[in-house]
Amino acid sequence: MLSEKLKIRLSFLAGILSWLLFTFFDLYLLFVDQYQLNVDLSAILPQIFLTTLVLSTLSYYRYTITKADSINFIDLLWRVFITGLVTTIGSLFIRLFFYIFGNSTISENPFTVNFLYNILVGLVVVYLVSTFVVWKRLILYQKSKNLIQLWGFFEYALLGSLIFDLFGNKFLSVNFNTALIFLGGLGIILAFNLKWIAYLNFKQKWKSILFIILSGIYLYHFLLNLMNFSETGALNLDLLDRAYFVSLFIFIILYAGISILVTLFNLPTSSVFERKLQEAIDFQKLSQSIPAGQSAEQTYDILLESSMSAVFADAAWLEISGEEPILLTRGVTTLTVKDIKQSVRQDFIKKILSQQVSNEFAPSKVIGTLNHPDFKSIIAVPVMVQNEQIGSLALLQEVGDAFNREMVDIITTFVNQASISIENFHLIREALDNERYKEQLKIAKSVQKSLLPSVLERNDCFEIEAYSMAADEVGGDYYDIIEPSKDIFNLIIGDVSGKGTSAAFNMAQMRGIFHSLAQDVSTPKEFITKANSAIGRCLEKNSFITAIYFVINTREKKFCYARAGHCPAMYYSASTGNITLLEKEGLGLGILRNSQYNEYVQEETINYQPGDLLLLYTDGISEAKNEYKKQYGADGLKSSLQNHINAPLSKLKDMLINDLLKFLNGNKLDDDYTLTIVRFK
Repeated sequence: MLSEKLKIRLSFLAGILSWLLFTFFDLYLLFVDQYQLNVDLSAILPQIFLTTLVLSTLSYYRYTITKADSINFIDLLWRVFITGLVTTIGSLFIRLFFYIFGNSTISENPFTVNFLYNILVGLVVVYLVSTFVVWKRLILYQKSKNLIQLWGFFEYALLGSLIFDLFGNKFLSVNFNTALIFLGGLGIILAFNLKWIAYLNFKQKWKSILFIILSGIYLYHFLLNLMNFSETGALNLDLLDRAYFVSLFIFIILYAGISILVTLFNLPTSSVFERKLQEAIDFQKLSQSIPAGQSAEQTYDILLESSMSAVFADAAWLEISGEEPILLTRGVTTLTVKDIKQSVRQDFIKKILSQQVSNEFAPSKVIGTLNHPDFKSIIAVPVMVQNEQIGSLALLQEVGDAFNREMVDIITTFVNQASISIENFHLIREALDNERYKEQLKIAKSVQKSLLPSVLERNDCFEIEAYSMAADEVGGDYYDIIEPSKDIFNLIIGDVSGKGTSAAFNMAQMRGIFHSLAQDVSTPKEFITKANSAIGRCLEKNSFITAIYFVINTREKKFCYARAGHCPAMYYSASTGNITLLEKEGLGLGILRNSQYNEYVQEETINYQPGDLLLLYTDGISEAKNEYKKQYGADGLKSSLQNHINAPLSKLKDMLINDLLKFLNGNKLDDDYTLTIVRFK
């Protein structure tokens, strides 16, 4: 695949080459015609290279504009303005040439006229095509399936007009007019897709109007120049006789005109949109006050500022009761607050300000009037936590009847969200003080449960069973299997150092790394090496993870594995009846955190037969001790496996666990224990 930079360069070079060939053959045909030379050269060649110029320019701007996802609407219109400015300056030099040389022989020479016209054609192509690509980007903002289909049809129709133009149809001929009406109709339908305008603020709308008007001026200038050249009668190829370019002129002018009108009509609503947007942002700030790690005092500040902004209040205060009362003011002093409380006329507002409101809350009664020299209107809303008023918010205006019911709804929403945040602050403090450890275990247990697979991937070539039990409420053992591609299965079992919540969360990191790398990494050694690099960046210095990783190829009936300091897996061969340990060397993940780790990882490939079996386990089983402090060991597990090897897989799993428990004889396990069994069919 070619990189985008290379595609852009190739498109640019193709455009220059197309223009040069277009100009060369156009002037050469003119030379042949002037001197009546007997040369067998098709008159369609300049038109073909003009078409390739259009396609190359279209390709160039699609890669430089359409692919630039970070560009906003004003930036796109700025590109139209800059491109138009540069190309217009180029065309002005052509006009300057004719102005200087006037009616001299050189200015009336057909070769000079056609050469300068071809330069103008190149400038027009660049401006029309670049503007067309920008218009496309604007039209397809928040696109639907129908809109995409309609635009695709329009583009194919324009492509068809390029082919249509090769047949030499003249301006205003029947075929020309038919093509123009068809393309113009599609352009009109598409020109009313202007959803992007609604997302501009007042200043941006004025900028967009200015840029679009200038783009129209550029178009008018180019059209005037093309018409002036057409009137000379010396052109070998007239751009105005090509339906594609006339259609582009019409479409760009249509969209520019409709955009200006719609933007002008939207100007009065800009302030409303910006206000609603600010309300949404303020509400989001309140909603995220806890996740952002802010304190209750910061939440109070956000509530006060957001509420004032939402209702255009001239002043406000927020009062919170408690062991340490809080009074935040904006635009008023503490003394003025006392005066305003005394000048309130409505009883319900007085109850709110004196913090005597219980469950009943009447939004219609929170707007009042004031008998105060500075302020005439007030909104007072109680701050409630668990049906108990803990404070009050008051907003003031210098004029009477300044507030309405819609404003009350907005402020009530803000206060309710702030109340939830404040209540959550209290709950979090209580949880940290009273049940911190219990809450951590609960969260970690839920996380661990969700991380271990509920259903294991399998196919007709093998069956698989797994079992895991944590020594504490949560543990750090992990197993999983995924199928990144057909007949390829990646199997892992791991053990995080330590126990409890820290082990569980480190296990979560291991799961993320496994699911990320197992999709792309082809060999176990490569997986273990990359996993070590990733683990080394996120794991604490004193922590590590042991793991053993298998890539099972059921199509070729083989598996490949690599160890990272984990217990050797057991492999049972049905043909020999022997159980062997897969003991290739490997270092635990996170122990060595540099490029030399790769040297400590070995890989082995084994071809399996039907009836063969793999047993993966963690050291919680092999290091389990009975009341006499004797370890179960790999030998104990191996012996148990040998005794029950012919049992169905689900029963085999239970028998292995039962043998372990019999050995323990009631002694409690002091580590997590997990096993995974794979039997090949």
